[in-house]
Amino acid sequence: MEEIRRKQTRAVNIGNLTIGGNHDIVIQSMCNTDTRDVKSTVNQILELEKAGCEMVRVAVPDMIAAEAVGEIKKNIPIPLVADIHFDYQLALKVMDLGIDKVRINPGNIGEEKRIQAVVEKAKQKQIPIRIGVNSGSLEKDLIQKYGGVTPEGLVESALRHVSILEKYHFYDIVISIKASNVPFSVKAYTLLSEKVDYPLHLGITEAGTIYSGSIKSAVGIGAILLNGIGDTIRVSLTGNPVEEIRAAKEILKSVGMLKNGIEFISCPTCGRTQIDLISIANEVEKRCQNINKNLKVAVMGCAVNGPGEARDADIGIAGGKGECLLFKKGEIVKKVPEYQAVELLVKEIEMM
Repeated sequence: MEEIRRKQTRAVNIGNLTIGGNHDIVIQSMCNTDTRDVKSTVNQILELEKAGCEMVRVAVPDMIAAEAVGEIKKNIPIPLVADIHFDYQLALKVMDLGIDKVRINPGNIGEEKRIQAVVEKAKQKQIPIRIGVNSGSLEKDLIQKYGGVTPEGLVESALRHVSILEKYHFYDIVISIKASNVPFSVKAYTLLSEKVDYPLHLGITEAGTIYSGSIKSAVGIGAILLNGIGDTIRVSLTGNPVEEIRAAKEILKSVGMLKNGIEFISCPTCGRTQIDLISIANEVEKRCQNINKNLKVAVMGCAVNGPGEARDADIGIAGGKGECLLFKKGEIVKKVPEYQAVELLVKEIEMM
């Protein structure tokens, strides 16, 4: 696969991670638990981390949630981000309790002395700030200026917030400009990337359910990544956030930006298929989810062209009548009964 030339952005440290620069794209998610419920939130974060999440965000709607951040932070291994709107005191509290990054828009927290207090605390604690602009909350004057909600308006809004932070000589900034429309989002991120060198967090907001949202996110985030833009991603889905991580990993694998983990391919089946390919493929994919090896694994429906079509796979199986051929790099190495195929394939993968 041809390597994508990524835009070099400013490196920003977030806990034990660095985003931007030459660093790998970071996969994020957001808890859907009540942050005030420390146990549930920690459990969900640990589940997300096990699935491959590298940074996680929690909502901080009030001071009780802000105070819970300290306990949550003590019990998780990955950087924690606080999502805060309007109340600057919540930002100050979570920064004192060890938060790794704050998501806040400087323009919506009131008078300038409040903004300055947040910025000075962030500088003191070396905590980055993510500016998150959404199409649903664009400022009225920009809607009037551009005749509606437009990519240009979103970019100007983001730059307006950036300028507030830069006024106080603060540059540990990450930016996101999210919309639910894919072409809109691609244009907005492209325009923004031309104007700043800060790391960009990608996402299609309110993308939808696990099925439709994953497709929409793959098209939108994938298109932006293929243009060399983006330093972190979040797939926003209505469902268990673990599904966001699975989708994000597949997007990064598909564009050649995730080298660790199994890349899984399988054929769509046809009239030549004489094995239960759908069940076999689903089981192999499930068993390979947490195998951290840079391998391409194929499950093909027939022996007529299975090994040939998947010749670039490191290993795979192709079905016959009640049996499967095990192949490596297009070369057949063994024939096994269908009922043994999954176990054999997984065992071979683990030994590679």
